[in-house]
Amino acid sequence: MMRDDMQGASHAPRIMLYSHDTFGLGHLRRSRALAQAITSAYPMSSALILTGSPVAGRFDFPARVDHVRLPGVTKRQDGSYVSQSMSMNIEETTSLRAGLIRSTAEEFRPDVLIVDKEPTGFHGELLPTLEMLHRNGSAKLVLGLRDVLDEPEVLAAEWARKQAIEAIELYYDETWIYGTKAVYDPLAGLDLSHEARSRMHWTGYLRRSDTSDETPPEQPYILITPGGGGDGEVLVDLVLAAYESEPALSPRAVLVYGPFLSGETLQAFERRVAALEGRVTSVTFDTHIETLFAGAQGVVCMGGYNTFCEVLSFDKRAVIVPRTVPRLEQWLRASRSEELGLIRMLDEYRDGLTVASMIGAIRGLPGQKLPSEVMPAGLMDGLDYVTDRIGALLHQSSDQAAE
Repeated sequence: MMRDDMQGASHAPRIMLYSHDTFGLGHLRRSRALAQAITSAYPMSSALILTGSPVAGRFDFPARVDHVRLPGVTKRQDGSYVSQSMSMNIEETTSLRAGLIRSTAEEFRPDVLIVDKEPTGFHGELLPTLEMLHRNGSAKLVLGLRDVLDEPEVLAAEWARKQAIEAIELYYDETWIYGTKAVYDPLAGLDLSHEARSRMHWTGYLRRSDTSDETPPEQPYILITPGGGGDGEVLVDLVLAAYESEPALSPRAVLVYGPFLSGETLQAFERRVAALEGRVTSVTFDTHIETLFAGAQGVVCMGGYNTFCEVLSFDKRAVIVPRTVPRLEQWLRASRSEELGLIRMLDEYRDGLTVASMIGAIRGLPGQKLPSEVMPAGLMDGLDYVTDRIGALLHQSSDQAAE
């Protein structure tokens, strides 16, 4: 629904979205979906996404949405970070990113800043910008959180180290949770004040749609996707082994590796795909994966937030194989969603990640209920809720400016 009156704004609104993107595609894709919904709802508005994703340039951005690419950082296996492509240590890279974020905010002059997941940004890089915008009163500050972050005890320790609670209490006008309490409360058990909790909004999940003019592959097929692919080797290996060991397994599979699965591992998988002679076909990365979801008979995937939203948005029977390290986020989401009957989970501890269990899961897809048959009312209303909140925040800014 378009809002032509701009909800009382005195000028064409500017929305800035921050996603640190040290790993995977989730933060960028969520920010892109939000930006598209907001600019569609408010035809005079524009949105600017600040992202550290190395593949941001491979995505199409809608009209009046653009992005600024921050210098990338990569997480090592030991948990430390390094600069992705420059001869700078992590402290220098973080300082450079922080300066770029602040200078962009100064020039863009956003009416609303939406921060994805990290209240203080990567290594605290967002704090100078939060302080500036808060002091000036020039923008409404929003923290956007996915439905599940991590186990409460783990998250509490992490946020204490990052001074995240203090930032929420001091800087943020609102906190949006892109889910529903019926599935999970990501902030349960955290020491937030009553005032901070009163500023929380449960938006519902962020619905996705297929806006491309691409044609889905020949049907029927099931879609196999490990999301960004950086930690999807186990899922891909298991699916290929299932088709290799059971010649009668059907329908055929369309496999999307993700942009972060590469090198010798990808080459080895491609040799196995070729040997299956069309029973499995593959692509490395598809920025219009919504088209593949729309045409699929079912889905076998990992349990990231965006993939989960796509499963529900396109009403697909799905088997989710969640990762359990370095966070339990995907397992918590999949476990609760299975309890609600929305999906089936293939649990490495309960079911075993075996070829037999994967064959059984694929064969069982047609017998699962569609998500729409069990979906609670309002579960997928997140984008509408967000655009309504943008209107309310712009009204508040307009009223404050007039005082």
